[in-house]
Amino acid sequence: MNRSRIHNILAAASSKRILVIGDVMLDEFVWGRVSRISPEAPVPVVEVSREKSYPGGAANVARNLAEFTRSVRVLGVVGSDGYGAQLRGLLEAERIQTDCLVEVAGLPTIVKTRIIARQQQVVRVDREKRTSPDAETLRGIVAQVERVLPETDAIIFEDYGKGLIVQELKNAVCALARPENIVVTVDPNPGNPLDWAGVSAIKPNRSEAFAAAGIPHGEPADRPLEDAPLLEVGRRLIEQWKVGQLLITLGEHGMILFDEGQPPYHTPTRAQEVFDVSGAGDTAISLYTLALASGATAREAAEVANHASGIVVGKLGTATVSADELAASFPE
Repeated sequence: MNRSRIHNILAAASSKRILVIGDVMLDEFVWGRVSRISPEAPVPVVEVSREKSYPGGAANVARNLAEFTRSVRVLGVVGSDGYGAQLRGLLEAERIQTDCLVEVAGLPTIVKTRIIARQQQVVRVDREKRTSPDAETLRGIVAQVERVLPETDAIIFEDYGKGLIVQELKNAVCALARPENIVVTVDPNPGNPLDWAGVSAIKPNRSEAFAAAGIPHGEPADRPLEDAPLLEVGRRLIEQWKVGQLLITLGEHGMILFDEGQPPYHTPTRAQEVFDVSGAGDTAISLYTLALASGATAREAAEVANHASGIVVGKLGTATVSADELAASFPE
């Protein structure tokens, strides 16, 4: 795909309206330096030099999309706490609509704090309480989807396994989206096996795909199109999930697309250097979905997602890619 074609796709993307449904969280990054070992325990002492917070999880998918389109909504659950207010503020600062965020009293907002020294993550601290929505909360979430559906061109399920994405929610959303021919994609979690029949596309990473297919996860082959276990995983998941498109991210080997009725398609990695893989999967599902909604073919959408992910892993933190960066990564 050349630069002229990506410009056409990005021009169409600017008017698309995307709804992200999933586990939202706050990503905190604490940077510092290590100069000594603590006298209290054999652990490094990190002298903090700076801190920054970003929207994380499903909220980071929305953040990736906001670089390309003016209409992005995120639907998730936050607590009645300062972290929830902070997350809402960060999203609104990036022009992401938060009117679908559901506040639940007594449930803490999910926070992940990463301590980084000399560009290496020292430790991660998670604050979370995994729980599925009760019947009343679920009805409220579905009502929100129904309310914004006339203003939606594509829906992304982003499942981080924190409890929001349940079978009843998936079924209700697909029942609403199907008659409107709305693109529905999924970034699944192997610990939450659902019946995904009826969605447009699913994007697991390699280990998630093997886990979902029930096949032992061995060393990848250098040539994905000659990787027999990987090809069997793709065949099995297309059948198991009853989905037309399956995009498996392969880390340093790029991505492989299984498109029903077509031979598997491999797009090699575009990353020049890898500094941080945080959020790379978020970038892949967001750009793949946006490209599909903007008229791209499945193969073109895979190329867009692969180029975008290759740029993001070259940045530190939960990063995003801009439209200019993405366009410049394609040949003239």
